[in-house]
This record gives sequence, C-alpha cells and structure tokens, in this order.
Amino acid sequence: MFKTVLMIEKALSDADVELVTTLHSEEKVSFIVLMQPRGKQDELLRALDDVALGHLDKVVHEHDETTAPTLAGESLEHSLRHLREAGADATGELVEDDPLDRLRSVVEANTADEVVVLTSPHFVEEFFHRDWASQARHKVGVPVLRLFASDS
Repeated sequence: MFKTVLMIEKALSDADVELVTTLHSEEKVSFIVLMQPRGKQDELLRALDDVALGHLDKVVHEHDETTAPTLAGESLEHSLRHLREAGADATGELVEDDPLDRLRSVVEANTADEVVVLTSPHFVEEFFHRDWASQARHKVGVPVLRLFASDS
C-alpha cells in the first residue's frame, strides 16, 4: 500500500478527492491528512494573493472569515469521510503548531512514500519559496508534490 501524507488547509472538495485518489491509478493508497487552516498570521500574504488573482472581493472580506477549531475539525472529518468513501484508507489530525515540523515527524513515524500539499495558490509565498511544499522539500526525505485545491 502506498502511504501519502496529505497537507491541506481547508475541506477537500469532490474534485480534490478525485485528484488525490487517482494519482497512483489502481494502486491502493493510505492517506495521513494533516490539516492546518490558514490563520491570522498570514493574513497579509493571503490578501496579496487575492489581489494577484483578481479576487478583490475576498480582500475586503478577509477578516470576516473564521477558522475556529470546531470548523477546522468538521472540515477534517468531512475530508477523511470523503477519502474513505472513495476507497482510500484515511486518518488525520489538526495541526496547531509548526506544520512542517509535524509533517517531518509524521513522514518518519509512518514511513510515508510521498507528501502531497494541496492548497489554494499562494503566489507570494511560492515566489519566495516560503510555501509548505517548497519548505517541505528541505525537511522530508520523500518526494513532495504541490497541487492546487479546487475552488468549488
């Protein structure tokens, strides 16, 4: 069985589930999902990304979004349930501290085969190589794939 650590920041859509569960064709995949919702610490970077993508309405209402632990927990459970319904084994956890340190320990503890980072585009972070995927490539000893999450 192929072991994938999947890093996400929001609930998986149907398109996201289809994307990650079909990456390895017919091979059975086991997912360990690490979810860390985007918080206040990167509000400016998110606003710059929204401007770059032409989502000016999001910039104005950015501070209205809540990432309460309850909502994050529900999003994680939703994602795990949909992965299982698609035929994959899936476990997961919310990450509250440094997601990259937690990623490294999960990869090592589970002898994962790869890391898939599935998030919305973060062009400012990616340009400066401060996004999760760029940083993970220097912290884990397995391949890291960067995919963009569906907007639906």
